[in-house]
Amino acid sequence: MKTNDIRKTFLEFFAENGHVVKPSSALVPHNDPTLMFTNAGMVQFKNYFTGIEKLEGNRAATSQKCVRAGGKHNDLDNVGFTARHHTFFEMLGNFSFGDYFKRDAIRLAWELLTKRFGIPAEKLGVTVYHTDDEAFALWKEIAGLPDEKILRIPTSDNFWSMGDTGPCGPCSEIFYDHGPEHNGEWALDETGHDKFDARFVEIWNLVFMQYEQLPDGTRIDLPKQSIDTGMGLERVAAVLQGKHDNYDTDGFRELIDASKAASKTDESGEKRVSHRIIADHLRASCFLLADGVMPSNEGRGYVLRRIMRRAMRHAHQLGCEEPLMYKLVPTLVSQMGGAYPELVRAQALITENLKSEEERFKQTLGRGLKLLEEEIASIPAGGKLAGDVAFKLYDTYGFPVDVTETILRDKGLGVDHDGFEAAMKKQKDMARAAWTGSGAQAVNVQWFDLKEKLGATEFLGYSKDEAEAVVKAILVDGNTVEQAVAGAEALVIVNQTPFYGESGGQQGDTGSISVDGKKIAEVLDTTKPLDGLFVHRVKLSAALKVGDAVQLAIDVARRNRIRANHSATHILHKVLRENIGEHITQKGSLVAPERLRFDISQPKPLTKEELAQVEADVNRVIWLNHEVTTEITTPEVAIEKGAMALFGEKYGDEVRVVSMGPRDNPTDLSVELCGGTHVTRTGDIGLFKIVSEGAVAAGIRRLEAVTGADAYAAFARQESLLRDAAAVLKAPVAELPEKVDALVNDKKKLEKQLSDAKRAQALGGAGADEVKAETIGNVTYVGKTFADLPPKELRSVADSVRKQTGAAIVAVGTDFEGKASLVVSVAQELQGVFSASDLVRAGAEKMGGSGGGKADVAQAGGPDSSKLGEALDAIRAKLAS
Repeated sequence: MKTNDIRKTFLEFFAENGHVVKPSSALVPHNDPTLMFTNAGMVQFKNYFTGIEKLEGNRAATSQKCVRAGGKHNDLDNVGFTARHHTFFEMLGNFSFGDYFKRDAIRLAWELLTKRFGIPAEKLGVTVYHTDDEAFALWKEIAGLPDEKILRIPTSDNFWSMGDTGPCGPCSEIFYDHGPEHNGEWALDETGHDKFDARFVEIWNLVFMQYEQLPDGTRIDLPKQSIDTGMGLERVAAVLQGKHDNYDTDGFRELIDASKAASKTDESGEKRVSHRIIADHLRASCFLLADGVMPSNEGRGYVLRRIMRRAMRHAHQLGCEEPLMYKLVPTLVSQMGGAYPELVRAQALITENLKSEEERFKQTLGRGLKLLEEEIASIPAGGKLAGDVAFKLYDTYGFPVDVTETILRDKGLGVDHDGFEAAMKKQKDMARAAWTGSGAQAVNVQWFDLKEKLGATEFLGYSKDEAEAVVKAILVDGNTVEQAVAGAEALVIVNQTPFYGESGGQQGDTGSISVDGKKIAEVLDTTKPLDGLFVHRVKLSAALKVGDAVQLAIDVARRNRIRANHSATHILHKVLRENIGEHITQKGSLVAPERLRFDISQPKPLTKEELAQVEADVNRVIWLNHEVTTEITTPEVAIEKGAMALFGEKYGDEVRVVSMGPRDNPTDLSVELCGGTHVTRTGDIGLFKIVSEGAVAAGIRRLEAVTGADAYAAFARQESLLRDAAAVLKAPVAELPEKVDALVNDKKKLEKQLSDAKRAQALGGAGADEVKAETIGNVTYVGKTFADLPPKELRSVADSVRKQTGAAIVAVGTDFEGKASLVVSVAQELQGVFSASDLVRAGAEKMGGSGGGKADVAQAGGPDSSKLGEALDAIRAKLAS
C-alpha cells in the first residue's frame, strides 16, 4: 500500500466512525508559544482538551505534519544514520474530547490495523502502564491478545502529561514485530525498560487522558475523559510495504532516486547517508517554507537554516558543483501536494529560497571546509576544535555549529562548546560597546541590554494575524517591572508576535492582547528599536505580569489597508522609473492605513499627462492580479536578480526580496529589498489613485496616493464635485471643461477692462489728480499714490507716468485691500547714480515691509498702507542727499 493510500485509508476509516477530519495545522503553532514547531497531532487540539474550545461531535482525525529539530524534541543529529529518525514526519491521529474512551479507542485501533490494513494479529504486541488494569483487560477482551503479548511498563514512557499540571493519563503503545532477523526481545529489563531494540517497533500510541494533575502532585479524575492517539505514517508505511527502514518506503525512495539522478551519484558507502539526509531535510525545509518560516540567524528561521545547510553540505560532499535541493522540489510536490496543497501554492517561493540559500552557502562552504581541514590536522585524536575557530566558521562562513560537529564526529573529534559560547559573548560585548553614548543612544543601550537578556522576538506577522506568546519583559515609565496594573500604559516584549514594528516607512501594527480569551490590553503601537526586538505600547485594562501566557491579535482590517498601500508603493516605484526615467529613486516613504506617501528624486513637476499615465499603469499591474512572492538571499544576489536597493540604506548579510508583477515581463515586474508586509496578490490592492504631487525640497517631489476603498472614496468625492459644479453652471458634466474655459476667458476680459479703466483714471481720467514732475537737484522725479489700484498694474503705471511727464525717476504706490505696494522705476542714464532697488528699500522700510529688484525697476510691499506718503518722502530724501 502506497503512503498516500495509507493516509487516505486512515482518515476515511475514522470519518466512517463519526470523526470530523480536520486539516493539518501549520508547523508554527498558533496556540502554544512554548513550542518552536508543531511536533504532535494533539497540538492543534490543546484548547479542546482543556475545554477552552468546543468541537462539534467531539471526535476528530488528522494527518498532522510535524517537525522535531529544535528544543526538547530534536532528532536532527540522528537523521540519516538510523532507520526511523526524521526532522519532518506525519502523525496520523484520532481524538475524542469527552466522547469515547479506552474501549472504543482500543477497538478502533485494532480494527484498523488488523482488518483495514490487514496486519496479522500475531505480529502485534502492546504495552500498558503498569497500574492500568482496565486497558490490560480490554486488550485481552477486544484483541484476544494473550497475557504475554501485553507488557506492563512501570516507567514514565507509558504515562503522558501536558505539563507539571493539567490533563494527564496512561498510555498504551502498539508494536510491530519485524522478525527474529533483527535484534531485540519482547521483554523488560530489571529497571522496567523494554528490550525491544530494532525488532519490535512502536507504530501507534494511545493516550488515555483520565486525570488532572494538581499543583500539589495529586491526581483527580477528569470530568470528561479524552483520547489522543498518534501513529507515525512513515513507520506504518514501512510495515505495510514490508520494509524495516523508513527510508526504503515509497515516499523516501522517490526523493532519494531524484537526488541520485540530479547529483549523478549512487548510494554506495557514505553517499547512502547523504542521500537520506537530503531527502529528509528537503521535506522539512519545503514544509517550513510553505508555512511561512524563512531562513535567518535567529529562532525558527535559524533551525530552518541549519536543516537546509546540513543537507546542502551533503550535496557538496556528493560532488555537486551547482545547487541541488531546489531541483528535487517538483518530486516532493508531485508526491505530497495532493494531501498538502500549501506545497503547490508555495512551490515558486520554496524553489527560489532553496536555490538562493544554497548559492549563498556555496560561496563560503569551500573556504570554510579548507579552514576546518587545516585545523583538524592539528587536533590530537579524540580532541576538540577550538571554540573560536568553530565561531569563525559560524560567523564568517555560515556553518551552523551542528554541521561542524557532524564533520568532526565522523573523525572522532568534538567542539569546544565553552569556547564557542565565549567567542559568541565577546562579539555581543563588542557590538554593545558600539551603542555607548547619551540621550537617544542611551535609550538604545537599554534596548540592546534587553535583547541580549531576552533574545530576539520572533516575528510571525508575514503569515499570521494572531498568535500566542509569553510575556518576557514589561516597562513602565522607562523602567522594567515584573507587573503592570490596570490603567497603566506600558511597553511589552514577548517571545513571538504577529505585530509588525514600525520600520522602513511602514507604520507599526495596533490590536489587542488577551489572557484566557479575555481582552486585557489595547496595543496602541508597535515599534522596533533594535533589529529583532519588537516593543508593543499598550494601554492595560487589567493587570499583566512577566511570564503570562497571552493571545495577541492585530487589527486585521488596518493591517490589510497597510499591506495594500505598501505593495502599491513598490508598483508605483517601478512604474515611475519606466514612465519618467531611470533617474527616479525613492527618497522617503510613509505607509499608513489611510494613505501612502512616496518621495522621489525628480527635478521638475510631473505633468498631468505623466500623472495620468502613471496612475493608469499602476492600476493595470494591480488588475493583472499576479502573485506576490518573497525570498531570503544576500544583497549581492538580490541586486544581480534586478532587485531595487535604496541608496544610502544599510543592508545586512541577508535580505528579504519582494517580487510582484508578471514574471515574463520585466517592464511590469517589481523586485525590491523589503522587510514590510504585503498583499498576497496584486489584485488585493483593488484600486490606486494619486491625490497630490508637489515639491518637498530641491530636486525632490512627493506623491500622495490612496488605495482600495480609500481610492474609491476619492473618485466618488471628485465625481460629486463635478456634479455639483455642473448643477451650478447648468451644463452636463461632459461640457464642463468648455463651459469653465469660456467663463475663465470672460473673466480675464472683464479684469483687463477693469484694469485698463483704473489705470486710465489714475493717469488723468475724469476726477483724477494731475500728475506733475518735480526737480530734486538735477533729477526730475514723480512720487504718486493711487487708491484701490491692483499692485500688478504699478509697473505699467510707472512706465506711463514717465512717458507722460518725462521724469527720470518715478515712484508709484497703491493702497489695495489694506496693504501697501510700491514700485520705483529709474531711467537708464541715471542707473549708474541711483538704483531702483536701493530707492525701493528706503520706501519699504517706512511701510514696515521689504522689497528689491534691479537697477532699472524694483518693487516692495508692506502691511501698513497709511505709511505710503512717508515711503515716497523717504525716496525723495534719498534723491536729495
